[in-house]
Amino acid sequence: MTAANPAVAAVTPTRSWSEIAAFAVMVGFFVIAPMFIYPLFLMKALCFALFACAFNLLLGYVGLLSFGHALYFGWASYVSAYVAKAWGVTPEIAILLGAATGGALGLIAGSIAIRRQGIYFAMITLALAQMMYFFAVQAPFTGGEDGIQSVPRGWLFGLIDLRQQTNMYVTVLVIFLLSFLLIRRIINSPFGEVLKAIRENEARAISLGYKTDRYKLMAFVLSATFAGLAGATKAIVFQLASLTDVDWPMSGEVVLMTLVGGLGTVFGPVAGAFVVIAMENYLAQIGQWVLVVQGAIFVICVLLFRRGVIGELAHRLRIRL
Repeated sequence: MTAANPAVAAVTPTRSWSEIAAFAVMVGFFVIAPMFIYPLFLMKALCFALFACAFNLLLGYVGLLSFGHALYFGWASYVSAYVAKAWGVTPEIAILLGAATGGALGLIAGSIAIRRQGIYFAMITLALAQMMYFFAVQAPFTGGEDGIQSVPRGWLFGLIDLRQQTNMYVTVLVIFLLSFLLIRRIINSPFGEVLKAIRENEARAISLGYKTDRYKLMAFVLSATFAGLAGATKAIVFQLASLTDVDWPMSGEVVLMTLVGGLGTVFGPVAGAFVVIAMENYLAQIGQWVLVVQGAIFVICVLLFRRGVIGELAHRLRIRL
């Protein structure tokens, strides 16, 4: 009987405890943060953190660069806002319908895009997203440039009044944490290991008998669904769905969040989202120069922190985050 490798046995508990400790710190921060940070800012950051985690599932663990993730985020936002306002459905149903919209669009777009690789894959996702953006401009139910405004937050499960800021914050936090844990479970499952194998060497994965196109499509749909969940939640939080959510800069922004935080790390997209949203919030007075500042920070991160903020931290501490 072969003896267990002591190095592996030593590393695995360390990784596990490091992730548990990091998760506990993250939850603790979110619990006490509303005491000294504006809750609406925190809710926005949590929605975008979920969006970045969804994108990281596709790029960081499958190696597929999508330039069109605003398609799922934005259209889920539209659907969630519309059914909540026009049909009067409860917020949980509106959010679930938005997430389902993201997954359905992901299935359609993914079925087309995964036939290509590299830059061709990225350009197809961008083209599909822009096509749906122009449809959103013309469609009557989206409100055009005005968007869908005054979306009612409603009562969660008919019991919890989401018009109360604290109730809304707790709801968003629960949605984020449950989604975060589910994404982490996907990454560390046998399915996630196949995705990593495809990222590292797709030809070898094919030679081992895996139908890589099916795995990539499933990962694409999962990523789009979580992106839709983030967009639908944001629409309820801000009571608004607009063209900004479905336009191409939104797709670029989520790429920036993921790369700044740390591509292929579990906690990196969360940190990256908070950094980018904080910049947008506190540098708003300089107008369009915010984009210049973001570009400069992106260049600095690429040159000095090639693994991202969390990636570099984990590398230096020799732990997994």
